[in-house]
Amino acid sequence: MHDQLRPPRLRHRRPPLLRLAPDLVLGLVAALGLAPFGVWGATLVSLGILSWRLSRARPDAAFWHAMAAGLGWFGLAMFWIVEPFLVDPEIHGWMAPFALLLMALGGALFWALPVWLAARIVPDWRHRSVAILAALVLSDWLRGWIFTGLPWALIGHVWIGTPVDQAAAWIGAIGLGLITLAIAVAPTLFWRPASRHAFGFLPGIAVAILLTGALWAAGLARLAQPLPPDRDIMLRIVQPDAAQRLKWDPEWSAVFFRRLLDLSAQPGRRDLVIWPETAVNFLLEDADELRPAMAGAAGAPLLLGIQRREESRFYNSLALLAPDGEVQAIYDKFHLVPFGEYIPWGDALARIGIGAFAAQQGNGYSAGHGPSAMSAPGLPRVQPLICYEAIFPQHLRNLDPRPEWILQATNDGWFGRFSGPYQHLAQARLRAVETGLPLIRAANTGVSAVIDARGRLRDSLPLGVAGRIDALLPGALPPTPWLRAGPAPIVLVALALFATAALMSIRHRRRRDLPADN
Repeated sequence: MHDQLRPPRLRHRRPPLLRLAPDLVLGLVAALGLAPFGVWGATLVSLGILSWRLSRARPDAAFWHAMAAGLGWFGLAMFWIVEPFLVDPEIHGWMAPFALLLMALGGALFWALPVWLAARIVPDWRHRSVAILAALVLSDWLRGWIFTGLPWALIGHVWIGTPVDQAAAWIGAIGLGLITLAIAVAPTLFWRPASRHAFGFLPGIAVAILLTGALWAAGLARLAQPLPPDRDIMLRIVQPDAAQRLKWDPEWSAVFFRRLLDLSAQPGRRDLVIWPETAVNFLLEDADELRPAMAGAAGAPLLLGIQRREESRFYNSLALLAPDGEVQAIYDKFHLVPFGEYIPWGDALARIGIGAFAAQQGNGYSAGHGPSAMSAPGLPRVQPLICYEAIFPQHLRNLDPRPEWILQATNDGWFGRFSGPYQHLAQARLRAVETGLPLIRAANTGVSAVIDARGRLRDSLPLGVAGRIDALLPGALPPTPWLRAGPAPIVLVALALFATAALMSIRHRRRRDLPADN
């Protein structure tokens, strides 16, 4: 009787490539929910179909189905990884396809391994769908810190820019992933075994629609609430649009430097001028004669991205210059890009005589001391973040006293103009929602932006445009529940769901195997 009610399993042990094609397509379509596309409905439908396929498959087959789907998801989501290799295509261009393939394969493993584990532990197909949901949530959380972390293209990111993203003030990006997967899995979870047709999914589809509608309405209600008034601090954000392939050329760097000065000096009130990451091509230690000119053009304190040297070490930094050009504060980037800004274990290798990768010998950047705040007379405390530090929400939770705004200085010229800069901007918006703090974004080639404490864009400069934004600093909200608790509650919920699904499935299997009469 029970075997008749169970949907048939896929019989093959290791699916041929042709049988994996639908999963690859499902992953590709699901990634359309991410920026710059924002088709979140495609994500829900694709993940829903995928959950049905995974819950029916045997463990080894489920691994390969999830692997193919992950290749599709990360292949499209991380396509921008080819862009850095195309800055100097005659030198590095040949590596671009290999970088994309390795990145997609690595990301796909973060889908395939937890799905395989869920399939091995949870034998019953209906409970398995819950276990897969929980396992993927835990995998997204793990991806945020293992091997220094890369929480890019998380499942929950598909909601950024919609009212549903307001839930991140309570549950963060990982929690958004949980509700995304819950909506997607609902049709499988509530499937009626009496029907093997599409009508059997209608109860679950109704649940998914109701849950989405409730989250949407709650988000609209939060967005409708008034924000604190803007601070009487006029910020000027300067975007020089220095193309990455020309940025370090001696002739062009002089053009870009003049552009920074001219945009900073344009008429209008400004209480703080902000330049993007590595805005200039010289070191802070070599700028004694130029600092007064930079500060003079700003006509106010100037916060600029600049490299600096300390003995034989180099740092990717932000420097705050007073109106007279004196250095008031320095922030050093501490979460560096592995293999991009430094080579892992490079300093350790130097101890055994291999110094080619050692940051302590000037081969790559050295890391700063960690999250910190900057302040200056008359300016509210700010937490600076350089480039991809802003994709790590954990860096925003441990400062005391709490900063009043966040600054992201970045050079997204490395990311091209297709998807990378827009995904980076989207994650910055989510940081504002999670923390309840406004976030100001100064980008070399765009997108520079003013983001309020609920993640809404107040003003922005598009990609490939030189210009400036003059805007008052938005007000800050009180600390959010997520800021206090972090991802721990969601991680515990996911663990509880996985354990419950496993126990219920085992219990169900034992009851099914009991003889009809004792």
